Amino acid sequence: MRAKQSHTINNIQQYKKKILIWAQQFEDVVWLDSNNYKQLYTTYDAVLAVGANTNVTTDYVFGFNKLKAYYSKTKDWIFGYITYDLKNDVEALTSKNHDGLAFPELYFFQPKKLFLIKGNKVETLYLNKFKEELDSDLIAIEKSNVYKHKQKQNAVKIKLRIHKENYFEKVNAMLSHIKRGDIYEANFCQEFYAENTTIQPLEVYNNLNEISRPPFATFLKHKDKYLLSATPERYIKKEKQKVISQPIKGTAKRDKNKEQDLLLKLNLAKDEKERSENIMIVDLVRNDLSQTAMKGSVKVEELCEIYSFDQVHQMISTITSKVNDNIHPVDVIKTTFPMGSMTGAPKVSAMNIIENLEETKRGLYSGTVGYFTPSGNFDFNVVIRSILYNQTKKYVSYSVGGAITAKSDPLKEYEECLIKARAMRSVLEN
Repeated sequence: MRAKQSHTINNIQQYKKKILIWAQQFEDVVWLDSNNYKQLYTTYDAVLAVGANTNVTTDYVFGFNKLKAYYSKTKDWIFGYITYDLKNDVEALTSKNHDGLAFPELYFFQPKKLFLIKGNKVETLYLNKFKEELDSDLIAIEKSNVYKHKQKQNAVKIKLRIHKENYFEKVNAMLSHIKRGDIYEANFCQEFYAENTTIQPLEVYNNLNEISRPPFATFLKHKDKYLLSATPERYIKKEKQKVISQPIKGTAKRDKNKEQDLLLKLNLAKDEKERSENIMIVDLVRNDLSQTAMKGSVKVEELCEIYSFDQVHQMISTITSKVNDNIHPVDVIKTTFPMGSMTGAPKVSAMNIIENLEETKRGLYSGTVGYFTPSGNFDFNVVIRSILYNQTKKYVSYSVGGAITAKSDPLKEYEECLIKARAMRSVLEN
């Protein structure tokens, strides 16, 4: 059981900075921030979960069943992540590429302390055995010094896992698969990394978030492992019986000149290649959702809508379904994972080709972070536009990718990757 209290905060932006500083003392932290980006399906402006009362850590083998058992037993809020490599639990697939990060493949925890932020209200949900710590915690949060904790981030020297010419060769190999009819589309990713490197995770996250201010920003800490994410994409959400998926396919850069920026936005909306990419993934998501949906309930609420963020314009579609109460929430995740926007169509063929052509095990990149509530609701993002850090191994990584279709030009795909990588690169290289 949890003790519930509500508080009104005068300066909510300052409070968000302070509470994230305060959270650094814990080994387990999940911070989710919408950056006040108002969407139809936004429930909270920000959420913080800290301190593991119980947890589940596993590799992909029976991973979803273990998560299901843990959630069913806990009957409480749980927060955590599912790496891309849980694909191997769903299909007869493998992940044998280089892994410099070594994150557990699935991790969830039941937080001791939970903060839900909406407007200028903060709701605290502490497990009963920790409720006596609330007053001292609130004082400690208020005393957090935003300026004292600012630490200069030294420039990081970034290396490429796949060099430009090799990237072209791999994209052309993927195009050959498309021409043969093996696949219609596949998301091809490349890693940028740094070894023997130390970063200041909170400072890097704050700088990345300041540049991008996305609706699904995430700071995740699990012992010595960190995710610093400026992702704009929701993977999947459940509100009572309604399930919502919002894949992104289609990207255009922003311009400081308003007229030029509007033109870039309009061109993206009309771009045949980008629209075809998006529509293919919409069809895939509809098919995935239908596995748990009530008959006739799968609907496309938005098709190829353009949303504008600080760094880029994005083409987003919204697909919804309804599920019966007897459908377990974890099964909705399992039957749609990995998300279509990060795989391709047909999904299993695309994932096989991805594994053969990519050089890096994706791990948490193109996986998902989020939470389940005690009532069976959930909300999960797509881990893109993110920096991953193993503090013990001193390994820093970020990956970017794009959808390859029959109309893809390898040079343009490479340039799109660089646009997507710009924010991560700039905060690491100063």
